[in-house]
Amino acid sequence: MSLLTNVMDHSLDDGYAEAAARKRAAGTGGLPKTLRAKLGLAAGLVLAALVVTVGAAQARVAAPAAAKEREELIDRIDQETSAADDLEDDVDALREDVGARQREALQHTGDGDRGELVGVLSGAVAVHGPGVKLVVNDAKDASTGGDGTPRGTSGFSDTGRVRDRDMQRVVNGLWAAGAEAVSINGQRLTALSAIRAAGDAILVDNRPLVPPYTVLAVGDGQQLSSTFQNSADGLYLNALEENYGIRTGISTEDDLRLPAAPSVIVRTAQPKTEKGTT
Repeated sequence: MSLLTNVMDHSLDDGYAEAAARKRAAGTGGLPKTLRAKLGLAAGLVLAALVVTVGAAQARVAAPAAAKEREELIDRIDQETSAADDLEDDVDALREDVGARQREALQHTGDGDRGELVGVLSGAVAVHGPGVKLVVNDAKDASTGGDGTPRGTSGFSDTGRVRDRDMQRVVNGLWAAGAEAVSINGQRLTALSAIRAAGDAILVDNRPLVPPYTVLAVGDGQQLSSTFQNSADGLYLNALEENYGIRTGISTEDDLRLPAAPSVIVRTAQPKTEKGTT
């Protein structure tokens, strides 16, 4: 307490107090005494006020210019975004046109049923018929398996999500079980389709899909369902459900409708012609 009392009673150091007393005795403390000193102080204050005023005026002038540049930038972004959307629409329209021409060419091959079969197997034409509807969804807790332990993955930390390799096994299992046509979330698969991953997203032919993943497979519904569920790929899917909480559901349907693939582009294979024909 004595230390605190001393600090409160002697808040100013004795040396500072002595120096202030000497300035007061010499007449050098406080405001300027001479006219010249007073004029210098006034000039300094005026100069400081002028600098502050000029700075404020420049800021006010620059503000509308910055706002205008921002508006122009936003307009340019909107224009470029609109142009990109138009280009995407053009690409989709061209794909539809190419697909329509391919389907028309298949219908006029002159081979009758063979041409239709080629169209179905290649995904170039829309199809419908009985089959299987399989829904695959992420686990409710997408970070752990059904038993609360992390799901072993190759580089993926979020272990409750359906991965591209899972969908690859599902689709391949359906083909092997006798499916004649397959689609995922309304996107028709062909022999050239690729199921890949980009981060946590699954891409089918470079188009992102979002869960739940609805797989439609046209074929003999009961036999297709039974064969798939008893296959290695069906058991793999069942293991994902039991061990990691992946949600699945399979049912047979009387009439499934699958769209045609947007376009089927063959870059290497060429039709074989018989000898002696032109």
